[in-house]
Amino acid sequence: MDDSRKALFDQAAARVGHSFAGEMRIGGNYVSTVQHGDEVYVSGQIPRIDNTVMVVGRVGAEVSLEQGRHAARICTLRALAILQQTLGDLQRIKKVLRINVYVQSAADFTQQSEVADAASDLLYSVFAEAGVHTRTSLGVYQLPKNASVEVDMIVALEPAPAPHETTED
Repeated sequence: MDDSRKALFDQAAARVGHSFAGEMRIGGNYVSTVQHGDEVYVSGQIPRIDNTVMVVGRVGAEVSLEQGRHAARICTLRALAILQQTLGDLQRIKKVLRINVYVQSAADFTQQSEVADAASDLLYSVFAEAGVHTRTSLGVYQLPKNASVEVDMIVALEPAPAPHETTED
């Protein structure tokens, strides 16, 4: 069995029931990632597949806890797909440093951390110990496009390989 991060990502995507092979588009005057030194910051991702937001509404009202967890998985897979497109390979990720999970919540919903656990579990399934991260989970009044969940992340990269020097005799 191929245990590469790409294969583990593909397995997680298959469990969610969606493909993340296409271009991950953004809308607006910003970029999906910024690399600063050996860190990459990924913009917030909502549970969008192609042009459809898959889970909309307030978790704890129109959206169940499990649907919120499903949304968190989609958001996390989108972020990883963007990293894969940007870096060319998930193997370049040394460590997932931090994620923020925003949950559009009903007034009495207090299980934001259980929604966020789905994102954390997915990262662990792909990166093992390198996927263990710091995290903030927040209940918010509203998210873009009425999305139920939004996830952003920061990852650390392996040092870039030094250019290969050649010597002439």
